[in-house]
Amino acid sequence: MNMLTAKPNILYIHTHDIGRYVQPYGYAVPTPHIQRLAEEGILFRQAFCANPTCSASRAALLTGMYPHNNGMTGLAHRGWSLNDYSQHIVHTLRCAGYTTVLSGVQHVASHTDVEAWQTIGYDRSLGDAREAEKRAVEFLENAPEQPFFLSVGFVDTHREFEPLNGIDDPRYCRPPDPLPDTPATREDMARFKASARTLDAKMGAVLDALERAGLAENTLVICTTDHGIAFPRMKCTLTEGGIGVMLIMRGPGGFGDGRVIDSLVSHIDIFPTLCDLLDIEPPDWLQGVSLMPLIRGDADAVRDEIFAEVNYHAAYEPQRCIRTSRWSYIRRFDGRTRPVLPNCDDGLSKSLWMEHGWAAIPPDEEALYDLIFDPHEAHNLIAEPRVADVLADLRARLDAWMRATDDPLLHGPIPAPEGALVNNVDGISPGDRPKPAARNEK
Repeated sequence: MNMLTAKPNILYIHTHDIGRYVQPYGYAVPTPHIQRLAEEGILFRQAFCANPTCSASRAALLTGMYPHNNGMTGLAHRGWSLNDYSQHIVHTLRCAGYTTVLSGVQHVASHTDVEAWQTIGYDRSLGDAREAEKRAVEFLENAPEQPFFLSVGFVDTHREFEPLNGIDDPRYCRPPDPLPDTPATREDMARFKASARTLDAKMGAVLDALERAGLAENTLVICTTDHGIAFPRMKCTLTEGGIGVMLIMRGPGGFGDGRVIDSLVSHIDIFPTLCDLLDIEPPDWLQGVSLMPLIRGDADAVRDEIFAEVNYHAAYEPQRCIRTSRWSYIRRFDGRTRPVLPNCDDGLSKSLWMEHGWAAIPPDEEALYDLIFDPHEAHNLIAEPRVADVLADLRARLDAWMRATDDPLLHGPIPAPEGALVNNVDGISPGDRPKPAARNEK
């Protein structure tokens, strides 16, 4: 039952490349404003994006569809776009009476298009990412027409990170789990933490303005990121370090009281959740599920698995995965025998790996990880006889999802749009790849 007495405002506040590396997820990354939001709202500990690359992840959240269905299989500023911008959530919300406003980063229409907000369909644009929080604060403090959907996007935690700030001392920083503890990785992490502090302050400014304007009580805040942090084996990978994201929601309709939810959820579930909360007829293209049974306490889980994908980042690297509460299964479709290095952002940590021979280490064609005994997904069990039944089941479930969503990988390599910018690695372009065979093991 819908318990709302008035349509709530919606504040979608988001950033690049932060994964779950914020204070309320237990990391030594001081983010007090995000911590407060978690204590007042609902923290989803097992939230995942649908694609650990910038544009594709955001497009999945904002359309409620997987990237291979909405068309965003690459980066907007490199030539990709949605198949149909009318499937962006702003159009559904406008039909429900919402004014839609963009401040800062959007990343689902070309960065070179100065009218990107109009291409998407927002009613208003407040400015670029350099002043995202200032413009958002001005908007909120001027008692805007309600209800509104306000998207506020930041870039602070995208590389290049900020210089060392004298607060986050590299000597006392712990690098992310996939990386060794060295002076280089400690400095890299210290600079990330400096950037996260700046982000948190900007998010705090927007959240404080919401309260000063008397709008907090009737505003649903959705705070998230696109994917994992920009370190090796994280961003642009299908392990938890790549697809695990912070997701905090606070506001009317049951999104409060500092609750923590451990059930699997996906970015593609946010659109149908809003439809359920606002009593809006969900569009027929939605592929996610509503989280409201979790919020109302009617169910302990709304899904048995999540799916995610990689197609293009800087280069073509097609991958698919299925993840359950116990298992992570990842499959590659490119046949490469070397890592696709352009798909890892440059930085101190990447340089360290390169110095020690990362370029010569072949990636696994398939990987199966036991998340109970191997939560960092470091030991591939693909050849272990004792998990043969699990492997067969996950292969079959992934194949079924690919068929059900008419995944273009079933028909061969996914072409890039005409004129798109794609790094050509090891002399092979997507069109040279053989058609991958789907697995049919039971």
